[in-house]
Amino acid sequence: MADRGTYKFEVTDSGDLIDRAANVDRLRRLWLDRHNISGDDIGPGDPGDFDNGAWHVACHLAGGCGVKKLADESLAWLQISHDARVDRYFASVTVLEGRNNRTVPLSSAEGITLLSNSTLLGFVEGTSLGRVSARFTTDSPELFNLWRRQEFDQPSGSVEDGGRVWEHWCTLRDIRPTHAIGTSVLTAFVSLVAALGDHFIPTVARGRREYGHPVQLREMVAAGLVARKSALWPGTPTAIPAHVERVLEDADPETCLQAISTLDWTKPPRYYMFERKIKGWSKHAEVEKDLAKGG
Repeated sequence: MADRGTYKFEVTDSGDLIDRAANVDRLRRLWLDRHNISGDDIGPGDPGDFDNGAWHVACHLAGGCGVKKLADESLAWLQISHDARVDRYFASVTVLEGRNNRTVPLSSAEGITLLSNSTLLGFVEGTSLGRVSARFTTDSPELFNLWRRQEFDQPSGSVEDGGRVWEHWCTLRDIRPTHAIGTSVLTAFVSLVAALGDHFIPTVARGRREYGHPVQLREMVAAGLVARKSALWPGTPTAIPAHVERVLEDADPETCLQAISTLDWTKPPRYYMFERKIKGWSKHAEVEKDLAKGG
């Protein structure tokens, strides 16, 4: 174990974030930091969105998902899921066992056993269209600074703003320790990153050259949430086929697993992005320049 960056994030010897409460607290402090990053660099939003809320990149990161190959060669789908019984979020892994899909918490004994000896195949961009994972919620206006998750629960194929990225734009408008939902998202995110490795955060963050993402990535590297080497991954994204996109927009981890099983996962890590925003990808040379601006 080692400490990394100005925030001293605890990482493994191989550089992956460790799933522990101390790193959740560090992440909270980082995304609430207004000393090293402020103004337009935090991203666009309504008045009050960043008083207690995370940087803009956070909603894209929380909406992102990952794919691993299990010891038996089958695929596993990893994401942040919603527990409707208590209205909280948790990191989950979904697998196919026989003819039945099963979704369990990453931190459970089942989840740990399933991912034992697994290997990373890659990542999938979070949906900005379609359904949210917290179906049938009725948020009060004051819960997330006037943003409400139910307003972003759109049917698959809709062109209206929706999906899991917009869902977590709502949930991350208050990430103070006193906000149970926002805290559950942060906790789930640290678990997800620990399972998917150090390339996950910078790969998803590089999906936009707008909304302050380049500056926010630079600050996450400086803080130690991400290693500079991982941020400079030389790969490029692959477009998600239209028929797979429609399934992902349903925000059902079990059907997502079935859909991504049809994709090419050779030469990992792969990154699958939705075609409508794939031209916004931050290229290697651009990221090098972004990171150099930090001194």
